[in-house]
Amino acid sequence: MQLCKTPTEVVQHIHSHQRVFVHGSAATPSTLLAALLDRGGEITGVELVAISTFGAIDWNRAKVREHFFMNSLFVSANVREWVDTKDGDYVPVFLSEIPALFRKGAMPIDVALLQVSPPDKHGYCSLGTSIDAALAAAYSADVVLAQINPKMPRTHGDGHIHTSRITAAIELDTDLPEVRYGAEADERTEKIGRYVAELIEDGSTLQMGIGAIPDAVLRHLGSHKGLGIHTEMFSDGVIPLVEKGVVTNEFKKVEPGKILTTFVIGTRKVYDFVDDNPIVSFRDVSMVNDTAVIRKNPKVVAINSALQLDLTGQVCADSLGTYQFSGIGGQMDFMRGASLSEGGKPIIAMPSVTKKGISRIVGTLADGAGVVTTRGHVHWVVTEYGVANLYGKGLQERAKGLIQIAAPEHREGLERQFYQRFTRGS
Repeated sequence: MQLCKTPTEVVQHIHSHQRVFVHGSAATPSTLLAALLDRGGEITGVELVAISTFGAIDWNRAKVREHFFMNSLFVSANVREWVDTKDGDYVPVFLSEIPALFRKGAMPIDVALLQVSPPDKHGYCSLGTSIDAALAAAYSADVVLAQINPKMPRTHGDGHIHTSRITAAIELDTDLPEVRYGAEADERTEKIGRYVAELIEDGSTLQMGIGAIPDAVLRHLGSHKGLGIHTEMFSDGVIPLVEKGVVTNEFKKVEPGKILTTFVIGTRKVYDFVDDNPIVSFRDVSMVNDTAVIRKNPKVVAINSALQLDLTGQVCADSLGTYQFSGIGGQMDFMRGASLSEGGKPIIAMPSVTKKGISRIVGTLADGAGVVTTRGHVHWVVTEYGVANLYGKGLQERAKGLIQIAAPEHREGLERQFYQRFTRGS
């Protein structure tokens, strides 16, 4: 490993027309990425591949957009507008399948840009907060460049990389990005959290998506017993349940006694919690999100959200019409895994309306919207107005149930759409 003095020196190892994987979430190597983008014009035709990046990215300038192409596997807020221009794109793919894109050569990686912990006495660095597909990228790439950060936790599991694998690196002591999902809570999310918590039985194994609703659910599980965690990600909300003895992981079949995850994002509290903590196991996302693995656990409860849901139960979770907003991620991995689990419950939990008061439950999805989770996979839907069980229900019965948990001010319009759709020819 070549230890460099400046970020610019590190990224000199990247050349024109290469594909560069950028480590994501809390592990986003922001300093190295900024130094790379500053080379626009000096190098050209560079494709950036990332799942979800955090931090400020100064992309909206000519020398970046002319010479770099952002090809996102899950669109985050800081690159959303970039992806939705001619200088970017989005790859629809299940989170569980991304490592295979790299390993099997469907999307070969030339360079992996990582943020890691300092090496231990054996020379191994940790990928820290984000193993996900970064592990596959790190071992598939010809060149590995690293930002070594003493504030990156050392995590147990798969995410270790020896310094001999790293081409060049720089040591930088910088704070990891923090997100406080609990701060986004309001009366609606608390009601949703209570409804979802009532569906969760003792001994269940939980998967939580990102955002205020999963944190709200966790706040209402204080009286539960013997819960386990098998999830692609978690945040601060899990910690109090571990401390109270609610999360014991004793009934899980996959790595019993351990929280199984592939990345974390939250505040420094969760980064400190996972640091050298043997009860938290970080594994490659191809294993964590494999439906055949998920279903081995009892009573898997998958809690995910939606941007729109139509009256038949189709879920759009990645786009606003044709505008690419996020990505498929692991929603389908866990919705299917939960439905196959003995006693499992796949749940879509969402506010009934957007911040602008537009109904999320609609007669038909917006023109151009992508279906992430099909109506055949959706069982439970929860809003602040209640719970609808769609499993085994016909289209008309589903629609009636969903109208009942829509915002009251939108129910009349939805009933008209129901009438127009289902009473033709009568």
